Amino acid sequence: MRSDGRRISSLGSLLLMAPFFLLMGFVFVWPIVNLLAISVLEPQPTFDNYGRVLSNPVYALVLMRTLWIAVLVTGLTLLFSYPVAYAMTRAKGPTLVLITACVLLPFWSSVLVRTAAWAVLLQRNGLVNQGLQWFGLTSEPVRLLYTQGAVVVAMTHVLMPFMILPIYGALRNISPDYMRAAAVLGASRSRAFREVMLPLSLPGVLSGSILVFLTALGFFVTPALLGSPQEMMIATLVSQQIRETLDWPFAAALVGVLTLFVSLIAVIFSKAVRFDRLMGGRE
Repeated sequence: MRSDGRRISSLGSLLLMAPFFLLMGFVFVWPIVNLLAISVLEPQPTFDNYGRVLSNPVYALVLMRTLWIAVLVTGLTLLFSYPVAYAMTRAKGPTLVLITACVLLPFWSSVLVRTAAWAVLLQRNGLVNQGLQWFGLTSEPVRLLYTQGAVVVAMTHVLMPFMILPIYGALRNISPDYMRAAAVLGASRSRAFREVMLPLSLPGVLSGSILVFLTALGFFVTPALLGSPQEMMIATLVSQQIRETLDWPFAAALVGVLTLFVSLIAVIFSKAVRFDRLMGGRE
């Protein structure tokens, strides 16, 4: 709608969105289409590359491991992010500024820097091992680095802001009058939270979960630096096929399988939950 109150026509809206669609087509759609073409057309028209992905148990294990880590990271991120988002809605003044700064601070550094910091913390003589020995939990350094646990912990830390902000946006849109009304009707604080606050915040929870889950599926830097070659994820496998074996058609087939999987998840969520509700819209 324009500043004078008149609505913009459909053609005007389309023209305004044209640069965005052109950019998305150039940097996202075209590379994906090109990769999918490579997977079935090189060196000759065939679906053998997809057959290798689906028939080889090693590659199937990598896909299942990637799915499991993405689900685990999403669950842990939600578990730690909801209390932070809830505290942000209740905090005021300097406390709110401090919490917001802690949430936004990771955006001021790259994923590589944050992953390297976790590598320093989790190394054999790192701060975590020193703390475990100081408290008497272990008698000698334990192997924390280059494990699946290290990947999950670091990915959870990196992706927490992407969960906190949608939940915070949903919680802010909930009127405090709802909780007061529940209290007046005799509901305890815990029951009011379960039956009022939590259901109304589900759009933020779902949008944050989708964002974290889909991002975790394609995560590369953190698994490559903190994980072991025996427990690689699909993004690391794709990189290996491109850089080491130079098998572009097979790497493209891996991308095609992952793209199909992500598309199916997106369709399922779009059928289950309306898009405008995920974005915090009202009925």
